[in-house]
This record gives sequence, structure tokens and C-alpha cells, in this order.
Amino acid sequence: MAPPSALAIASGAVVRLRKEEVSYRTELAEQEAHAKALEDKTKRGGHGGEEDGNEEFMLKQQQIAIEQTKAVFEPLRKRITEAIARLEEQIESSQGKGDVSAADLEQARAVLKEAKTA
Repeated sequence: MAPPSALAIASGAVVRLRKEEVSYRTELAEQEAHAKALEDKTKRGGHGGEEDGNEEFMLKQQQIAIEQTKAVFEPLRKRITEAIARLEEQIESSQGKGDVSAADLEQARAVLKEAKTA
């Protein structure tokens, strides 16, 4: 089996980075929901049966986790932009060459189109 072409690698990088971004956005939403629940519980002053009264500490820790997750987005967006630029270059350099399959070229174009519309 032949190794993947540079075009296929560039396409895969864009897909992987976009999946990573979706994953972080999902994680952030879950963290924010959990923080809100802890905040509500702290405001009510309620202590659950299994809690040991450390809701305020847990809320602070959750807020730190949220900030750390938010900090991931700017560098990740930069990496996605760079990967898209590399994919565009690979598509342009692959057009008219016989060493890249039409399927790989079409797949790369589809990935590029989807990445630019997202």
C-alpha cells in the first residue's frame, strides 16, 4: 500500500484539528453547566448527602478549568488557519499532476470547503 500523499495528510490535519475544536467546545459547555450547578448549590447553601461542604472550593477549581479550556481556543484557531492554508497550497500544487488521485483531490476540496464555511 502506498503511503498517503501530502494532500491526504494536509486534509487529515484539517479534519483532526476541527474535531479537536468541537471536542473542546463540548467540554467547555459541560464545564460551564457544572460550574453553574455548583454556583446554584453554593448560593442555596445546600449540602448534599455525599458532599462534605467544599462546594466553594470545587466551584473555584471548576472556574479555573473553564479558563484553561478557554485559553486553548486562540492557539487552536491559529493552528487550524495554518492547516487550511497548507491544504490550499497542496490543492493548488496537486492540480494538473498525475501523482495525486482524483478522489484525494476531491476529498481535499470538500474538506477545505467545509472548513471555510465553519
